[in-house]
Amino acid sequence: MATFTPILRLSTLLPYQSAFARTSIQLKHAARRRGTTSQRLARYASSGRGARFESRQEAHCPATQRRWTATTSSTPKPTILRAEAIVDDSQLEVYKSPTTGLLARLPSSWIPYAELIRLDKPAGTYYLYFPCLFSTLLAAPYATPLASPFTVLYTSSLFFAGAIIMRGAGCTINDLWDRNLDPHVTRTRLRPIARGAITVQQAIPFLGAQLFAGLAVLLQFPSQCFFYATPSLLLVALYPLAKRVTNYPQFVLGLTFSWGAFLGFPALGVDLLADTPALISAACLYGSCIAWTLVYDMIYAYQDIRDDPKAGIKSIALTQQANAKTFLMAASAAQVGLLVGAGASLGVGPVYYFLTCGGAAATLDYMIREVDLESVEDCAEWFRRGAWITGGAISVGLFVEYLVQSFDLFGDQGRKRKTIKA
Repeated sequence: MATFTPILRLSTLLPYQSAFARTSIQLKHAARRRGTTSQRLARYASSGRGARFESRQEAHCPATQRRWTATTSSTPKPTILRAEAIVDDSQLEVYKSPTTGLLARLPSSWIPYAELIRLDKPAGTYYLYFPCLFSTLLAAPYATPLASPFTVLYTSSLFFAGAIIMRGAGCTINDLWDRNLDPHVTRTRLRPIARGAITVQQAIPFLGAQLFAGLAVLLQFPSQCFFYATPSLLLVALYPLAKRVTNYPQFVLGLTFSWGAFLGFPALGVDLLADTPALISAACLYGSCIAWTLVYDMIYAYQDIRDDPKAGIKSIALTQQANAKTFLMAASAAQVGLLVGAGASLGVGPVYYFLTCGGAAATLDYMIREVDLESVEDCAEWFRRGAWITGGAISVGLFVEYLVQSFDLFGDQGRKRKTIKA
């Protein structure tokens, strides 16, 4: 505006209104109509054109932030409006081959497949394994004859091998389903299929090999385990779809990951369909493990709470964001209560309630109070740590209860088992 003031003052001295003067007056009125630079920016943003411009730019550079700047100079030049792209290099992480750990020791052609089955991230394997271990230790003193330590160890080892294989198969199925979603989520954009290191045509035969390996492990168990385990494959295939249709996909994951709660009993010769107390115990244990899945996977889902809405992924973390820790506490209470029911139906002793149930309650309470749900790193750390502190506490309690009943330290365990079975 100040640029044209001297011109306008000189024009008043002219005897007639020249073309130069008329042009100056017109520019003055036009500048008044346009307003200041900040006013023009506000109008531009409110008109929707600014949003469309940014969306077009983000389609080419999604990991950038933009600001509008007005470029002015000391010489009388018109104001120029331009958009600058400020690139945050930390958001454009480039894939690097592992240099440490187990994957670094593998041939380079094997690394994408090892990453696909999350061989370098074993927490998921532990979460899949613990329900199998819980049911094995819970069923061991109830079996007839009472399962020997060697039988318990052998059965637990088979379950661990199966957990490694089937967790890898589940990850492969998940990444095949999510191959168009993973590139839009910061945490998953560098997964092998998402980044193009493994094609769909390569992943499907690899999945077939994993399923055959899992079948080979399953056939090492008593034949009735095959019929109890097979329905879980349907849940494995459906879980990735749940993230698209329900706000509680973690519940579907719990149905899948907790299926091992049913398998320890038939693995030790206890037929659930012919033994009502054992069936009630297994059902309570299954429900307890589902509640545990809601707890640890809700914490895990908080890592992606900013990216999931943009990718169209539903999550319990988004649904319960307003009262997250209250929901976590409620799920933990359900987990512990169902653990009590699982033991009561089999007539367990006080060691079970004190170590197994009390240990689970204490570790869950500590984890929920300490985890910072606003921190991606803290959520990832507590997800890994929770497998050991809670899963470990329950396992130790069940193992001690097994020893107490094996050696009949209280003198009445055999009588209790006979009474319950009768």
